[in-house]
Amino acid sequence: MKNSKLPHIFLLTHQRELKKKSNTGRLVINTLEHHAEIIVWERTQPNAELLQTISEDNVALLYPSKSSVLVADAPSINHYIVLDGTWQEAQKIYNKSPYLKNLPTVRIEASQKSVYTLRRNQKENGLCTAECVIETLRARGHEQTANDLQSNLVKFLSKETN
Repeated sequence: MKNSKLPHIFLLTHQRELKKKSNTGRLVINTLEHHAEIIVWERTQPNAELLQTISEDNVALLYPSKSSVLVADAPSINHYIVLDGTWQEAQKIYNKSPYLKNLPTVRIEASQKSVYTLRRNQKENGLCTAECVIETLRARGHEQTANDLQSNLVKFLSKETN
């Protein structure tokens, strides 16, 4: 059974992403409003609120690993941490944040190929931040919200490429 409550998304964002016009994390915030928030990653001082939520609640890291399970197969999770940055930045965030390594990891199955084309050196079959959240929402049964975010992403991309 799908959870009817919209999950909370923490975008653990690399500092450099905040200044990039190509960042899709803002679309997530604008679409999900109070169900999502940006937390700027700091290597030496992890966000206290995020650490508190991790200690108290069902939180998973959206991160493909050998032990990760599909989002749809972990219905009790109600908070997701999504690493927001380039692939290299996301890897750095993960490697330099011991508190993330203790979290259960979940992964998504992309229902379509990425439409994000604003950056070079993209990973084969990789998705941008907004697309990761879209797939997470779909896996949790929140089709309308996922569609709203998809629509906002398409509008954003059409503006940025024209």
